[in-house]
Amino acid sequence: MANVTWDFTDRVVVITGSAIGMGECAVELFSNAGASVFGLDVDVERGAAVAERTGTTFVECDITSSTVVRSTFAAIEQEHGRLDVLVNNAGGFWEQNTTESLSEDEWDRVIDLNLKGVFLCAQSAIPLLRKSTAGRIITIASLAGQTAMYRSSPPYAAAKAAVLSLARVLAYELAADGITSNAISPSAVMTDRIRVVRSEEERAKTQATIPLGRYGEVDDLVAWMMFLASEEGGYMTGETLNVNGGRFMV
Repeated sequence: MANVTWDFTDRVVVITGSAIGMGECAVELFSNAGASVFGLDVDVERGAAVAERTGTTFVECDITSSTVVRSTFAAIEQEHGRLDVLVNNAGGFWEQNTTESLSEDEWDRVIDLNLKGVFLCAQSAIPLLRKSTAGRIITIASLAGQTAMYRSSPPYAAAKAAVLSLARVLAYELAADGITSNAISPSAVMTDRIRVVRSEEERAKTQATIPLGRYGEVDDLVAWMMFLASEEGGYMTGETLNVNGGRFMV
């Protein structure tokens, strides 16, 4: 979709995990397409720098805290009166443990970020999305939530499987309001986190399993976010888009 021009003029977009990677790219591309973008993250330094560079609004927001999330969305409602697009992008994990070696604290931390945070943001966004003429919820999942064909983090895989189901539940619940809910399931996107948690040898082995022969880039994923947020994507809901270079075909 590199040559597609999107127009999100007058649209209000919230993107979680806006400080790096796919979130940073999404902030930039939605802003370039005319949207009023709110980037949410706990990394104040990097999040603020992205906002300054893109002319968007950064909000320090811990999406695992119901109090903070409610306050953040209340402020957006006060400023704009509605929300058009929620991109649940924040997520990840810090350690690659087995189920046997995993600590309870790590389980809770990863589940809170990858599942509870999606729930809290969607819950606070729904009343604002109902005030839109074309509300959209876009949730970033992962191949780890669809299959166990490679080493991952147990709570991350469990959480990503859960958000795939939650995206469908939201689609069913909100269809009568004209709000769509879809998930994007990437695999092997070359982000800073992948460089940290996977060795060069592991990355090479992964690349060898991708039929298209390369890791995904963040632009590959953000293009599909923009399609799902657009008028053209308005008749798709409850779906999972597998953007993985052919690594997993169903």
